[in-house]
Amino acid sequence: MSSRIRELLELLAVVNSRPGEDVSLSALARRAHRSRFDLHRRLRRLTGQTPKTYTTRVRLARAAGELVASDRRVSAIALDHGFGSHEVFTRTFTRRLGRSPQSYRARGLHVTGRRIAAVHASAVSSTAPCIGLYRISITERKTAVPLDISVRDLPTIHALVIRRRITRDEIATALAETLPTVFGYAQQHGLAIAGPPFARYPEVGMGSLVIEGGITIAEPPSTALTHGIEALVIPPGRAVTAIHRGPYDSLTESYQEIEKWMRDQGLSAAGAPWETYLTDPGERPDPATWETEIVQPVR
Repeated sequence: MSSRIRELLELLAVVNSRPGEDVSLSALARRAHRSRFDLHRRLRRLTGQTPKTYTTRVRLARAAGELVASDRRVSAIALDHGFGSHEVFTRTFTRRLGRSPQSYRARGLHVTGRRIAAVHASAVSSTAPCIGLYRISITERKTAVPLDISVRDLPTIHALVIRRRITRDEIATALAETLPTVFGYAQQHGLAIAGPPFARYPEVGMGSLVIEGGITIAEPPSTALTHGIEALVIPPGRAVTAIHRGPYDSLTESYQEIEKWMRDQGLSAAGAPWETYLTDPGERPDPATWETEIVQPVR
């Protein structure tokens, strides 16, 4: 990995683990030992957002998750997530999510239950820091970690996705555009997020492929969707699964290993494969620790 990208990911990891600290551009520049102009440019290139927009988005997302999962006072949640006052929090929250924190909490999620709310808040907290960085490309190559491949039965999966036709080298760019849109839409509309982001591949050709970037939700939405977002239902059934450990650039090798294992076991594909991003580069900057679950339905 470029040492500069690694430095930026390490900076984001620190920022996201300390929500109450000063995250002004000046403070971040001092921590990174770079000029404000240089850091602003590099962070915007990496995350697609200005440093202020990025940190505000992450803190608001996590605060919104806590609002629907706990009974703590709004002012306490605001302070814990780095907002200087209840008034600033309410104004910023309303501008981004379309309603006040109190109204957001009163509406709740589209599926009720404390366990569902807790899962939603946990998924939001772990996903928000780098929802636009999954599939980030790196330059270093590491020794492949042997896969532990198995077959298991999967339940029905409900999800929200945006579908795109792209070339293979556009995967990261497509996910950087689609995943934040789906994630933000689910949060704004109170749809209970049930797990990490994923990318599904319903069509793979020589020159292009169809990718569905999205998130799983607890139950299908009851209202019409907008912004190009579609509801997806993946039927229950058997699937081959494995955890890829390491950079995203070596995922192809893991898919090939799974295909060989399936042939040896006499199994054939029975639907589109998908990959779920279990770790967040914004909290774990070392690519050797990144985990991606690969799932291939089989018959």
